[in-house]
Amino acid sequence: MKITVLDGHGLNPGDMSWDSIKALADEFTVYDRSPQELVVERIGNSEAILLNKINITKEIVDSCPALRYIGVLATGYNVVDVKACREKGITVTNIPSYSTEAVAQHVFSFILHFTNQVALHSQSVHNGKWISNPDFCYWLSPLTELSGKTLGIFGFGHIGQKVAEIALSFGMNVIVCAHSESSFEKAKSALCVAPARLAHLSSVSLETLFKESDFLSLHAPLTPETTELVNEKTLALMKPSAVLINTARGGMICEQAVRNALDNKKIAGYAADVLLKEPMSAENPLYKAPNCVITPHLAWAPRETRLRLLDIEVQNIKAFLAGKPINVVS
Repeated sequence: MKITVLDGHGLNPGDMSWDSIKALADEFTVYDRSPQELVVERIGNSEAILLNKINITKEIVDSCPALRYIGVLATGYNVVDVKACREKGITVTNIPSYSTEAVAQHVFSFILHFTNQVALHSQSVHNGKWISNPDFCYWLSPLTELSGKTLGIFGFGHIGQKVAEIALSFGMNVIVCAHSESSFEKAKSALCVAPARLAHLSSVSLETLFKESDFLSLHAPLTPETTELVNEKTLALMKPSAVLINTARGGMICEQAVRNALDNKKIAGYAADVLLKEPMSAENPLYKAPNCVITPHLAWAPRETRLRLLDIEVQNIKAFLAGKPINVVS
């Protein structure tokens, strides 16, 4: 089988080996990046392609008759026209639940950024402020203890559950707006949390989530129902002291509304690892916004996480070749 990787740099910028996938192919090619206009040419007579952010449209599917398998090297697969693939009998797989620990960790790096202000104070020390300070300690902004604060979680899949576990270990109260009450109860029963701490976890309405959260973290897929979930109306429900965190999808927020809320001090901060358009545009309303922390879609990127992703893709391909495909989305 001929396997072509269309945009391999995101997963493997050179610190990992492709050998485990190469061993499954008769012919194997990796492109670091592929301009959209070269996608059909680069697929050529490939029977299998792997990709992350390349758009696979109906036109591309129709132009590549040898194609039998598309492996999306991510959990989200909205870049692929799955309907067109289904009509052509092309199997499409994704990589579920590979980045749970890494993304949850990133959420708390954002939270701790706002509560502990480590970078701000370290920079002041290196600028000589502690050397010239008359006291043994100082702080440049208010510091916050997480114990007793309320973390709101929208969406309660694997990542949302892991974030809840960490929050509860910090002594936080956790409120969740889940897909359904039954899904919340099922997830709650599976959490690795001391029974006494579960009393600090509850299911609430969307309105209550926005009103009561000191920190509000988004963990749901982008759907018509969740598109611009965070908007002028929902932001107006939040506490002026609250911080909003988005490691889910850029389209879940109205970026201009968040910028307005930051400018007008309607919320205390915003942290995001995802934007509506990536890479970031200089015209993005969040560019240089006050009290706004943005990382370049890297929550999933620890090497351990990427190795896990690669191993799952190897299993996906092996299962496909054995005629028993797994993690199929189309």
